[in-house]
Amino acid sequence: MGWRECLRRLAAIAVAAVWLGGAAQAGAVALTFDDLPGLSLDDSTPYLRVTNARLVRGLRRARLPATGFVIGDKLEDPDHARLAMVEAWANAGFILGNHTYSHGSLNKTPVGAYIADVARDDAVLRPLLAAHGQAPVWFRHPYLETGATLADKRTFEAWLAAHGYRVAPVTMENSDWMFALPYDEAVAHHDRKAARRIRREYLDYTARVTAWYRKAALALLGREPAFIYLLHDTRLNADVLGDLLKVMRKNGLRPVSLAEAMTDRAYRISDDQADPNGDEWLSRWSETLHKELPWDDFPEPPADIAAANDRLDKEP
Repeated sequence: MGWRECLRRLAAIAVAAVWLGGAAQAGAVALTFDDLPGLSLDDSTPYLRVTNARLVRGLRRARLPATGFVIGDKLEDPDHARLAMVEAWANAGFILGNHTYSHGSLNKTPVGAYIADVARDDAVLRPLLAAHGQAPVWFRHPYLETGATLADKRTFEAWLAAHGYRVAPVTMENSDWMFALPYDEAVAHHDRKAARRIRREYLDYTARVTAWYRKAALALLGREPAFIYLLHDTRLNADVLGDLLKVMRKNGLRPVSLAEAMTDRAYRISDDQADPNGDEWLSRWSETLHKELPWDDFPEPPADIAAANDRLDKEP
């Protein structure tokens, strides 16, 4: 083993000492929702209005902390109805974050153009939050793509820090976006049987993949950190929110704010590397710590759902 590799291994051991000595927050999970005001097959204002009303009402009823990440160009409508949907999240006490203006990828966009797009979203968010005595704090990368080169990644993160932003990582997800469009299609066709089937498949998959992430984190870190769960602003999540919470409770998870979850020392593990694949953070940490995750038994989404999503998803 060369001296450079020895230094890398020693650095990984030093990082490991930080999180092994940190106060564990076993059972904590932060719920985050991307793509406000909605990820949907039906992008009409009435459909999105119902989706957001149900989701906000369900989160408030359960007294859950949540963070929603806003895409600015989805708010472009002549009567500002979509802006009102996002304002309803803020009025309900939820945190709003920046998800870029046009949902582009840093891995595919020149960093200067990407920064301009994020700044454009900031210009939408900042006055909205100022009315609530707040400023935008959290940023979530679309597709979790944080830069195909380390230079781009560092340049963008320096801009974020200079403008008061922190990156919102992801350490648990259930591919909910894959189920969302097939569910919207069933709703549009008034196909209650298909809608029930998709809800059942979704909840079953969520239960299996949530358990996998807990096991994977334990194998990687020697303990369960406070997780950050990636979800999306969809009709499916609005309709099954109560059942999603049951899945989390069965896994011993209790919702906390994103800010509280981020106090877990696991989030101090270095992520100073290029990210060509848009990985979630357990995968990033496994690279830093030179430890494998148990991918052999990772649960794949149902084949019928994957096929339906492929048929319906028109995004390039």
